[in-house]
Formats: sequence, C-alpha cells, structure tokens
Amino acid sequence: MKRELSAVEAKYEAQKIAFGPMYFQSVIALRDLGILQFIGDHRKGVSIDTIVEKLEASEYSVHLLLEAAEILGVVEMEEGIVRISKVGFFLLKDEMTRVNMNFMNDVCYLGAKNMTESFVNGKPEGLKTLGDWPTIYQGLSILPEPAKTSWFEFDHYYSDNAFPDALKIVFRKNPKLLFDIGGNTGKWSFACCDHDPNVRIKILDLPVQLKVAKANATEKKLLDRIDFHAIDLLDTAQKIPQGADVIWMSQFLDCFSKEQIVQILENACQAASENTTIFILEPFFDNQNYPAAHYSLVATSLYFTIMANGNSKMYRIGVMKELVEKAGLEVIETYPLIGDSYHTILECRKRRQA
Repeated sequence: MKRELSAVEAKYEAQKIAFGPMYFQSVIALRDLGILQFIGDHRKGVSIDTIVEKLEASEYSVHLLLEAAEILGVVEMEEGIVRISKVGFFLLKDEMTRVNMNFMNDVCYLGAKNMTESFVNGKPEGLKTLGDWPTIYQGLSILPEPAKTSWFEFDHYYSDNAFPDALKIVFRKNPKLLFDIGGNTGKWSFACCDHDPNVRIKILDLPVQLKVAKANATEKKLLDRIDFHAIDLLDTAQKIPQGADVIWMSQFLDCFSKEQIVQILENACQAASENTTIFILEPFFDNQNYPAAHYSLVATSLYFTIMANGNSKMYRIGVMKELVEKAGLEVIETYPLIGDSYHTILECRKRRQA
C-alpha cells in the first residue's frame, strides 16, 4: 500500500510536474554541452572551477545546470566538488534511457504542446512540427534529422532484443512463406532470412516504407527471397493475399485504434487458412517486470496521440486478446516477456467453426 503524502510533499510533487519540461531540457543541455560526460569521467569528483576551465561552457551555464541537476538527483555536490549519481550514470550509459530521451527531445517535444488539440480532434496535431502528413507513417522515410534517426532507434530498441527468441518460436514448424505485416525497414525479414536459408518472405507495408525496405534488401542481396506488397490496411478494399504459413505483426497493431485493429485482424483472418499461424509481438504495458518499462510504455501512448495518428496506444494484454477474439481468431499460446525484452508473443489461428 502506498504511503499517503503529506500536503508539503504533495505540493512538491505537483511542482515537479509544473516545471518538468524545463528540467528535462536542462538535462539535455547538460548532456549536449559535455558537462555530464566530464563529471562521469571523474568518478571521484571534480571541482566546478575545473569543469568551467576544461569545457567550452560559461561559468553561468555550468552553475545553473548543476543546480538543476542536483535538484533532479543527477549529480551530488558537496563543498564545490561534483560527483555523478546513479541517476546520472544511467543517463550517460543506459541504452534505454538514451533512446527514450532522444525520442522525446527530437520527435515529441515540440509537438507535445498540441496534446489537448490532438485529443479533441482525434488527430496527431503535433505532427506538423515535423512535416505535413496525415500520420507519421507516411513520412517515416523522409523525416527531418535528428528526428528520423531517433525515431528508428526508438522503434528498433523496443523490438530487436526480442528477435532471437521470437525466431525460435516462429520457426518451430519450419514455415516456407512468411508475411511480414508492417515490415518497415525490413529488419525482421532479414533476421528471418539469416535464421532459415529456405524461407521466403513477403513484406506488406505502405509504398513509402516498401521503398526503404527494398533498398535495404537490395543492399543485402536478398531480392531473390523477399517480395514486396504495397498495401494500406486501413482501406478495407485492400486485402492481404492468401498462402502464408505465418503472418507476423511486430509492434504493428499498437499503431492503430481498437476498431482498426479488429479490421486489420479480420483481414488477416480472411487471408489465413486453418494451417496459417498468426503471431502478434507487442510490449503490453501491464505485463512488465520493472516500473521503468511500464512508465515508458504509458508515455509512448501519448506519443501516438500527438505525433503518430491521434487514436492508438500501447495496450493491456487482455484488451488485445479480446480484439483477437472479436476478429474471428483465437489465441492458442502466450509467450510472455520473451528473452531480454519487453515483449509478449500471442500465437493465434483462425477460429475453427463448431
């Protein structure tokens, strides 16, 4: 049971929210000016005067940023000596933290001011800070830098660690033809080709994304094993072709509303035979071992609101299972938190008629 906060403590917590954006940007500046790294390189501590002397940052900048960092617990200061804290260490060295911070700063920060408007209109009203597209997916391959790099690093970080164990699960029955729905840059498809020299792949995605995937496949000399099928799965007239042994969706369905997910899964259902296996890989926010993962995934839902499409989110595992059932499929196996990842795999098939 959580301890009840005193009025003084609650007021302090409220100020953390009020000034949160300012403190976030102070840490970005501390990092980008090299101050945090310099302190981290001197684990026993370093004087403020030395920081000012060695770095191209004014005394004013160093003092102000260190005062903010001390408040946040990023550094510890005593008698003019500064040491990095455990929090500061994670800001410097932890890949999850680095990826999340860059994603928030480069992709989401300016657009976040439009959150209320996004909820009211059901559209990603913050996306206009990056480009003029109805959703971010039409613009992924042409996002301005550094947003493009930060977006793809974020996307790959939250999927790549799941791939080794996912491959073992997906290839247990030696599928010959695999459909990669929403294949993006082709990373999963290439991993499949490396894993099984005999499998053939069909990547299904928007034309702008297929252009990138095809270029990557050309570079890897995989065009003889990978086909490309342009499709907009929000258009009900466009159907997923039949014939796949496996239909794979990795971090794909969280890009859509519940109604759209049912529509997409119904499309997959019509494409599936009774022998087709449908795998859904998702990081469900209520199925995590650590609070940092839960915290990050709930924040990611707000990104979908303001920047991606205005109507999707990270889901609870029970909600996704309900949507699977509604689409005429059934979950036959659940693989929770596979490998060193935040992901669960739902193994599904077409529901057999009684």
